[in-house]
Amino acid sequence: MSIHSVTCAVGANPITIESGKMARLADGAVTVRSGDTVVLVTVVSASKVKEGQTFFPLSVEYKEKAASAGQFPGGYFKREGRPSEKEILTCRMTDRPLRPMFPKGYLYDTQVITLLLAADGSVEPDILSMNGASAACVISDLPFSEPVGAVRVGRINGEFIANPTNPQRLDSDLDLVYSGTKDQVIMIEGSADEVPEADFIAALRFAQEQVSIICAAQEELRGLCGKEKRDYSLCLAKPELLEIGYQIAGDRIEGAIYAPNKVQRQKQVGALRDEVEAAIKAAYPAATGFDVEQVFEYIQKKAFRISIMEQDKRADGRGLGELRELTGEINVLPASVHGSALFARGETMAMGLATLAPAEEKQYLDNYTGSVDEKRFILHYNFPPFSVGDTGRFGGQNRREIGHGALAERSLLAVIPDANDFPYAIRVSSEVMESNGSTSMASVCAGSMCLMAAGVPLKRPVAGISVGLVSEFDNEGDRNPSRYKTLLDIIGSEDFYGDMDFKLCGTSEGVTGYQLDLKLPGLSLDILEEAVIIAKNARGTILDTMNACIDAPQSMSPSAPRIESTIIPPDRIGELIGPGGKNIKALQAETGTDINIEDNGTVRIYGSSQQGVERCLFLISRMFKEIEVGACYEGKIVSTKDFGAFMEVLPGKDGLIHISELAEGRTQNTEDVVKVGQIVTAKCIGIDDKGRVKMSIRAALRDQKAKEVEGEDVEG
Repeated sequence: MSIHSVTCAVGANPITIESGKMARLADGAVTVRSGDTVVLVTVVSASKVKEGQTFFPLSVEYKEKAASAGQFPGGYFKREGRPSEKEILTCRMTDRPLRPMFPKGYLYDTQVITLLLAADGSVEPDILSMNGASAACVISDLPFSEPVGAVRVGRINGEFIANPTNPQRLDSDLDLVYSGTKDQVIMIEGSADEVPEADFIAALRFAQEQVSIICAAQEELRGLCGKEKRDYSLCLAKPELLEIGYQIAGDRIEGAIYAPNKVQRQKQVGALRDEVEAAIKAAYPAATGFDVEQVFEYIQKKAFRISIMEQDKRADGRGLGELRELTGEINVLPASVHGSALFARGETMAMGLATLAPAEEKQYLDNYTGSVDEKRFILHYNFPPFSVGDTGRFGGQNRREIGHGALAERSLLAVIPDANDFPYAIRVSSEVMESNGSTSMASVCAGSMCLMAAGVPLKRPVAGISVGLVSEFDNEGDRNPSRYKTLLDIIGSEDFYGDMDFKLCGTSEGVTGYQLDLKLPGLSLDILEEAVIIAKNARGTILDTMNACIDAPQSMSPSAPRIESTIIPPDRIGELIGPGGKNIKALQAETGTDINIEDNGTVRIYGSSQQGVERCLFLISRMFKEIEVGACYEGKIVSTKDFGAFMEVLPGKDGLIHISELAEGRTQNTEDVVKVGQIVTAKCIGIDDKGRVKMSIRAALRDQKAKEVEGEDVEG
């Protein structure tokens, strides 16, 4: 058994990649270790293409094992179940940099699997999964073009940090996941706390330097144990069928793909495709539907690229740097919805629905790796089939919806107020109404607007926009990014036929969220930096449109829960709760509220009525207020004696009103003046050394009379 390993010094915890010990029947397998976090990554690719296969069936799976952290899984069955959102997002980050590195037309079923074997709670395993997936492909016999490295970049006190630990990430204002080859970027994803664009670009440059080190280590490992590449065939458009396709559609395809709107484009393109298929089948009866699709897709892509590269002509008639028409509206739904907003860019529209709840409604997450284990702000993205004019499966979220929702969520998180200032759990639901490109960016805009409509005091509104890229075809039909043009606010066809979908979100102050998807096997950072500036400039225009609808948080909806808080001494929490919960239950029943008490003495009061919440707050403050000599109090007579009466001065605190202090003059019997249950006002006239409180109705009456006389003198 030959075991080979390489180590690269990136960040405080070096990354070690080892092969030859485990999973040796896979086409490629490595373990990746950083600190005491270890993942196993394998890749296997089928030796034959499935009959009827029309796309590259690459599947990437990532699974966290509870045993990695020395824990039992939750639930009745005590075993790992369906993927969590975190696992799905890690799958997506591992998947996206790999796809461009396989040759076009490679349709062999390929599967990458990452298993988390050990987790130290400090090193996050997603970066290890990404690097391990590339390394497994690099040393395998698969046609994988070149190593892809991945690094996470944080920034603490203005200094960039490679692969920060989970504790360090809490102090960082940047969370950038960057993947690339030795000299080009392939994928980025992450969030930032309104980081200026110049600093964001500097972070990209820093990340590329780290990635080049990781790529060199993978090259070293390939030299030690890499397999000879296998024989394979590519499924590409057949030249003889392309000839027929050009004869039928060559002169008309441009007119079809540039019809005025999406529906018309789909109809005209579909009709033209049917003609091409009929002509191909007539000349070559053995041609498959896949053959036809390859031909027609190639013709469309070429026409699309020629129009943009040579004529600056886009499908919907806009200029390359022109936004679609922007519209926005708030409070589109009744007040039972705490906040609602509609935002549209052309044929892309999202409705944002904001809901507020007590902070205890926050989401709790299983956590084996030391990352976030609870979320107070949640954004859910929903993409129904009617949004693209189709029928289809409805209900449940696919990986795309989870990924888009995560991007919108982290883009808005930077402006969500602190829990101490706004003690609510907050949920935004983005319902896509129409889709023709970048619905996630529309979700950010609609989400920002509906939050302010709900009364959430955002630091600033957030907007997002996408930038696309079209590069020139070379003679073999491959993309040549040396000659390119960028497109602002791409529509669906520009995403499908183009080379890049770069989404950038932020406020007027800086970047908050970003994601890059690339179909090229690498892109110069100069081009990405150009796209950053394009997106920044467009964001200002979008923010102007949003601000015209709502530029500050509104008052909260009457249906939203009301929350007040106070602090009591932690050692007196038991007094508020009472024996068996007696006191707190009585307060909740009387005021119609819910009360939550934290260990530090913070008491949060929730209710649908502001009046009820304020009443509860008053009663609690009375309960923990100290009786002051000279102050007057209103309270109930709790018992009567021959020598006087006891009144409840404050909850749980009684005071004696001596019989001589019940009224002016002599009182024969206590109950001639007061009875049990009667509400009286009395003044504290003293507290003795033993803490016994002396009260006086007579003194309170004298004070009241003196105020009345003083008032009459002023009027006179």
